[in-house]
Amino acid sequence: MGKTVAIVQSCYVPWKGYFDLIQSADAFVLYDDVQYTRRDWRNRNRIKTAAGPRWLTIPVNVKGRYHQRICDVTVSDADWSAHHWESIRHAYARAPFFNRYAAELESLYRDCGDTSLSAINEHFLRAICGWLDITTPIAHSHIFALPDDRQERLIEMCRQLNATRYLSGPSAKTYIDESRFNDAGIEVVWMDYSGYPEYPQLVAPFVHEVSTLDLLLNTGTDARQYMKSTATQPAQRVAAV
Repeated sequence: MGKTVAIVQSCYVPWKGYFDLIQSADAFVLYDDVQYTRRDWRNRNRIKTAAGPRWLTIPVNVKGRYHQRICDVTVSDADWSAHHWESIRHAYARAPFFNRYAAELESLYRDCGDTSLSAINEHFLRAICGWLDITTPIAHSHIFALPDDRQERLIEMCRQLNATRYLSGPSAKTYIDESRFNDAGIEVVWMDYSGYPEYPQLVAPFVHEVSTLDLLLNTGTDARQYMKSTATQPAQRVAAV
Protein backbone atom coordinates (compact mmCIF):
# COMPACT_ATOMS: atom_id res chain seq x y z
CA MET A 1 0.00 0.00 0.00
CA GLY A 2 3.00 2.32 0.38
CA LYS A 3 3.78 4.66 3.23
CA THR A 4 2.94 8.35 3.58
CA VAL A 5 5.10 10.68 5.66
CA ALA A 6 4.39 14.29 6.66
CA ILE A 7 7.12 16.59 8.01
CA VAL A 8 6.11 19.91 9.59
CA GLN A 9 7.35 22.40 12.17
CA SER A 10 5.51 22.32 15.47
CA CYS A 11 2.76 24.87 16.09
CA TYR A 12 1.00 26.03 19.23
CA VAL A 13 -2.50 24.46 19.59
CA PRO A 14 -2.84 24.44 15.77
CA TRP A 15 -5.95 24.52 13.62
CA LYS A 16 -7.85 21.46 12.41
CA GLY A 17 -5.97 21.27 9.11
CA TYR A 18 -2.74 20.51 10.98
CA PHE A 19 -4.38 17.49 12.61
CA ASP A 20 -5.88 16.39 9.31
CA LEU A 21 -2.33 16.36 7.95
CA ILE A 22 -1.15 14.19 10.84
CA GLN A 23 -4.09 11.80 10.50
CA SER A 24 -3.53 11.49 6.74
CA ALA A 25 0.04 10.26 7.24
CA ASP A 26 1.45 6.93 8.38
CA ALA A 27 4.26 8.74 10.18
CA PHE A 28 4.60 12.37 11.23
CA VAL A 29 7.87 14.21 11.90
CA LEU A 30 8.15 17.35 14.00
CA TYR A 31 10.65 19.42 12.03
CA ASP A 32 11.96 21.66 14.80
CA ASP A 33 15.69 21.70 14.07
CA VAL A 34 15.13 24.44 11.47
CA GLN A 35 15.16 28.21 11.91
CA TYR A 36 12.46 29.75 14.06
CA THR A 37 10.29 32.25 12.21
CA ARG A 38 8.86 35.23 14.08
CA ARG A 39 5.20 36.26 13.88
CA ASP A 40 4.30 32.77 12.72
CA TRP A 41 2.26 29.88 14.11
CA ARG A 42 5.17 28.40 16.09
CA ASN A 43 4.30 30.24 19.32
CA ARG A 44 0.80 31.59 18.76
CA ASN A 45 -2.70 30.78 17.57
CA ARG A 46 -6.18 32.21 17.71
CA ILE A 47 -9.32 31.42 19.67
CA LYS A 48 -12.84 32.66 18.95
CA THR A 49 -14.25 35.21 21.39
CA ALA A 50 -17.42 37.29 21.52
CA ALA A 51 -15.38 40.16 20.09
CA GLY A 52 -13.94 38.02 17.30
CA PRO A 53 -10.71 36.01 16.92
CA ARG A 54 -8.07 36.69 19.57
CA TRP A 55 -4.39 35.80 19.52
CA LEU A 56 -2.88 33.67 22.25
CA THR A 57 0.89 34.15 22.08
CA ILE A 58 3.58 32.38 24.08
CA PRO A 59 6.24 35.00 24.88
CA VAL A 60 9.65 33.75 23.77
CA ASN A 61 13.25 34.94 23.83
CA VAL A 62 14.14 36.28 20.39
CA LYS A 63 16.26 39.42 20.90
CA GLY A 64 19.67 38.82 19.38
CA ARG A 65 18.70 35.24 18.47
CA TYR A 66 17.66 35.76 14.88
CA HIS A 67 18.98 32.44 13.60
CA GLN A 68 17.98 30.15 16.47
CA ARG A 69 16.29 26.87 15.69
CA ILE A 70 12.74 26.18 16.84
CA CYS A 71 14.04 23.51 19.22
CA ASP A 72 16.30 26.14 20.86
CA VAL A 73 13.56 28.74 21.48
CA THR A 74 12.73 29.30 25.15
CA VAL A 75 9.85 30.97 26.97
CA SER A 76 10.46 34.47 28.35
CA ASP A 77 7.54 34.67 30.83
CA ALA A 78 6.55 31.68 32.95
CA ASP A 79 3.07 33.11 33.62
CA TRP A 80 1.94 32.69 30.01
CA SER A 81 0.13 29.39 30.63
CA ALA A 82 -2.08 30.78 33.42
CA HIS A 83 -3.01 33.76 31.23
CA HIS A 84 -3.85 31.52 28.27
CA TRP A 85 -6.01 29.21 30.34
CA GLU A 86 -7.97 32.16 31.74
CA SER A 87 -8.52 33.50 28.24
CA ILE A 88 -9.77 30.11 27.04
CA ARG A 89 -12.00 29.66 30.08
CA HIS A 90 -13.52 33.11 29.63
CA ALA A 91 -14.10 32.62 25.89
CA TYR A 92 -15.54 29.10 26.03
CA ALA A 93 -17.24 28.71 29.42
CA ARG A 94 -20.60 28.59 27.62
CA ALA A 95 -19.43 26.23 24.87
CA PRO A 96 -21.44 22.96 24.78
CA PHE A 97 -18.45 20.73 25.55
CA PHE A 98 -16.38 23.01 27.76
CA ASN A 99 -17.11 20.91 30.84
CA ARG A 100 -16.09 17.75 28.94
CA TYR A 101 -12.54 19.02 28.44
CA ALA A 102 -12.11 21.74 31.07
CA ALA A 103 -10.38 19.70 33.78
CA GLU A 104 -7.92 18.05 31.39
CA LEU A 105 -7.25 21.26 29.52
CA GLU A 106 -6.68 23.23 32.71
CA SER A 107 -4.23 20.54 33.88
CA LEU A 108 -2.35 20.79 30.58
CA TYR A 109 -1.85 24.49 31.17
CA ARG A 110 -1.25 24.35 34.92
CA ASP A 111 1.30 21.53 34.58
CA CYS A 112 3.09 23.02 31.58
CA GLY A 113 6.34 24.03 33.26
CA ASP A 114 8.54 23.51 30.20
CA THR A 115 10.68 26.41 29.02
CA SER A 116 11.23 24.85 25.59
CA LEU A 117 8.75 26.01 22.94
CA SER A 118 9.09 22.71 21.08
CA ALA A 119 8.29 20.73 24.22
CA ILE A 120 5.27 22.93 24.96
CA ASN A 121 3.92 22.54 21.44
CA GLU A 122 4.35 18.78 21.56
CA HIS A 123 2.71 18.68 25.00
CA PHE A 124 -0.51 20.10 23.56
CA LEU A 125 -0.17 18.37 20.21
CA ARG A 126 -0.20 14.90 21.73
CA ALA A 127 -3.13 15.76 24.00
CA ILE A 128 -5.25 17.03 21.13
CA CYS A 129 -4.32 13.99 19.02
CA GLY A 130 -5.59 11.86 21.88
CA TRP A 131 -8.91 13.72 22.03
CA LEU A 132 -9.30 13.30 18.26
CA ASP A 133 -8.30 9.61 18.35
CA ILE A 134 -5.34 10.24 16.06
CA THR A 135 -2.74 7.51 16.52
CA THR A 136 -0.14 8.43 13.89
CA PRO A 137 3.38 7.86 15.30
CA ILE A 138 5.25 11.12 15.91
CA ALA A 139 9.04 11.41 15.55
CA HIS A 140 11.53 14.28 15.76
CA SER A 141 13.75 15.45 12.92
CA HIS A 142 16.84 15.60 15.15
CA ILE A 143 17.00 11.78 15.28
CA PHE A 144 17.91 11.64 11.59
CA ALA A 145 21.34 12.18 10.02
CA LEU A 146 20.60 14.86 7.44
CA PRO A 147 22.41 16.88 4.75
CA ASP A 148 22.34 20.69 4.65
CA ASP A 149 20.29 21.16 1.49
CA ARG A 150 16.71 22.14 2.33
CA GLN A 151 14.97 19.69 0.03
CA GLU A 152 17.48 16.89 0.45
CA ARG A 153 16.79 16.98 4.18
CA LEU A 154 13.11 16.25 3.53
CA ILE A 155 13.92 13.58 0.97
CA GLU A 156 16.40 11.90 3.30
CA MET A 157 13.89 11.76 6.15
CA CYS A 158 11.40 10.17 3.76
CA ARG A 159 14.05 7.65 2.68
CA GLN A 160 14.94 6.72 6.24
CA LEU A 161 11.25 6.21 7.02
CA ASN A 162 10.79 4.09 3.86
CA ALA A 163 8.22 6.53 2.53
CA THR A 164 6.70 6.22 -0.91
CA ARG A 165 4.73 9.47 -0.54
CA TYR A 166 5.55 12.84 1.00
CA LEU A 167 2.45 14.71 2.17
CA SER A 168 2.90 18.47 2.35
CA GLY A 169 0.83 21.56 3.01
CA PRO A 170 0.11 23.72 -0.06
CA SER A 171 2.33 26.62 1.05
CA ALA A 172 5.41 24.49 0.28
CA LYS A 173 4.60 24.62 -3.44
CA THR A 174 6.73 27.78 -3.59
CA TYR A 175 9.93 25.85 -2.94
CA ILE A 176 9.36 22.10 -3.38
CA ASP A 177 10.85 20.65 -6.57
CA GLU A 178 8.70 17.58 -7.12
CA SER A 179 11.11 16.15 -9.69
CA ARG A 180 13.79 15.73 -7.01
CA PHE A 181 11.38 13.70 -4.89
CA ASN A 182 10.26 11.67 -7.91
CA ASP A 183 13.89 10.88 -8.73
CA ALA A 184 14.17 9.44 -5.23
CA GLY A 185 11.08 7.31 -5.79
CA ILE A 186 8.87 9.48 -3.60
CA GLU A 187 5.58 10.95 -4.78
CA VAL A 188 4.69 14.44 -3.50
CA VAL A 189 1.05 14.71 -2.41
CA TRP A 190 -0.47 18.09 -1.57
CA MET A 191 -2.88 18.54 1.31
CA ASP A 192 -6.11 20.28 0.33
CA TYR A 193 -7.44 22.60 3.03
CA SER A 194 -10.45 23.84 1.06
CA GLY A 195 -14.07 22.90 1.57
CA TYR A 196 -14.17 22.35 5.33
CA PRO A 197 -17.75 22.28 6.65
CA GLU A 198 -18.75 24.87 9.21
CA TYR A 199 -19.59 23.75 12.72
CA PRO A 200 -21.55 25.51 15.50
CA GLN A 201 -19.53 28.36 17.04
CA LEU A 202 -20.75 30.45 19.93
CA VAL A 203 -20.88 33.69 17.94
CA ALA A 204 -21.08 34.62 14.26
CA PRO A 205 -19.54 35.03 11.78
CA PHE A 206 -17.94 31.62 11.40
CA VAL A 207 -14.12 31.51 11.34
CA HIS A 208 -12.12 28.47 10.20
CA GLU A 209 -8.66 29.81 11.05
CA VAL A 210 -8.69 29.22 14.79
CA SER A 211 -7.20 26.63 17.13
CA THR A 212 -8.62 23.11 17.09
CA LEU A 213 -9.57 23.79 20.71
CA ASP A 214 -12.48 25.79 19.28
CA LEU A 215 -13.69 22.75 17.35
CA LEU A 216 -13.37 20.43 20.34
CA LEU A 217 -15.06 22.73 22.85
CA ASN A 218 -17.96 23.39 20.48
CA THR A 219 -18.52 19.89 19.06
CA GLY A 220 -16.90 17.42 21.47
CA THR A 221 -16.76 13.85 20.22
CA ASP A 222 -18.41 14.97 16.97
CA ALA A 223 -15.28 16.97 16.09
CA ARG A 224 -14.08 14.29 13.66
CA GLN A 225 -17.18 14.84 11.53
CA TYR A 226 -15.92 18.33 10.70
CA MET A 227 -12.50 17.13 9.58
CA LYS A 228 -11.53 15.58 6.26
CA SER A 229 -9.27 12.71 7.23
CA THR A 230 -10.83 11.15 10.30
CA ALA A 231 -13.92 9.51 8.81
CA THR A 232 -11.76 6.45 8.10
CA GLN A 233 -8.34 5.45 9.36
CA PRO A 234 -5.51 5.10 6.82
CA ALA A 235 -5.30 1.55 5.48
CA GLN A 236 -1.94 0.80 7.07
CA ARG A 237 -0.19 2.12 10.17
CA VAL A 238 3.36 1.62 11.34
CA ALA A 239 3.72 0.54 14.93
CA ALA A 240 6.57 2.91 15.70
CA VAL A 241 8.97 5.33 14.04
